[in-house]
Amino acid sequence: MNDRDARPDAANGSVSANGANASDGVVLSGTGGTYQVLASGGATVESSLRGRLKHGAPKKSGRSDGSGEARPLKLAVGDRVTLERDSDSEGWSITSIHPRSGRLARRAPGGARGERVIVANVDQVVVVFAAAQPEPHPKMLDRFLVIAEANDLKARIVINKMDLAGASDAHGMFDVYARAGYPVHYTSVKQVVGLEELRAQIQGQTSALTGPSGVGKSSLMNALFPGLNLRTAEISESVNKGRHTTVGALLYPLPGGNGFVADTPGLREVGLWGISVSDVDHCFPEFRPLLGQCRFADCTHLV
Repeated sequence: MNDRDARPDAANGSVSANGANASDGVVLSGTGGTYQVLASGGATVESSLRGRLKHGAPKKSGRSDGSGEARPLKLAVGDRVTLERDSDSEGWSITSIHPRSGRLARRAPGGARGERVIVANVDQVVVVFAAAQPEPHPKMLDRFLVIAEANDLKARIVINKMDLAGASDAHGMFDVYARAGYPVHYTSVKQVVGLEELRAQIQGQTSALTGPSGVGKSSLMNALFPGLNLRTAEISESVNKGRHTTVGALLYPLPGGNGFVADTPGLREVGLWGISVSDVDHCFPEFRPLLGQCRFADCTHLV
């Protein structure tokens, strides 16, 4: 079979020759303008952006960067796309980006304007913190949760490395989030604690796995779904911070085609994007029943 005639085949998940030259797909990863795309038949193909998409597709909906100026839609991991065979080569090109149903976004790093979409078409955000090593910081967890709420995404909290901390201490710090309405899972990969329950809540979903560096996200994913073989790193003893092991968001199909999990980089620069002061209170579910009850009509409830 000539590779030039190959296409992602919907019947057997391989690349076969049937004359077709187009397929839908899901972006799994991207580096330097080259993207790995899971085609509708199950084959993963290397592709690049065609034409105007190289400079960003017109953004038909969504928020601006706060200046009122709409910005081009940049391709992100998790985007649903249309693939077409290049007529003059053996490669594939991404010719269109389908409308998104949800996204996990953060402020663009380094002081740049606008947002950076970490993962597109997300059903839920799974925020992973460690009970110890590195020391958990609830205020950082709050910021992750606000990002999820501001993007209209369900959030699920995982407190990992329970083998390194006392259960009473961990529950004392994080049970407040359960009382606020968030599902909270306490897990230990080494002790195989809490994994089955968490796995059941991830299957069938597209989940963005996020959190600080060094909390064991990659190890947790490897334990939940054996065979992924994600690279892990130890905690640096000198600074007690995790080393980055994932350099960009990577989307992994779950076994049997039953959903996706996106492994994201540890986010040292967490920023809120496109959230006005008047909207912050709506991002705290425990506060919503009290909205409208303040004696001061213009109160923003911030200190």
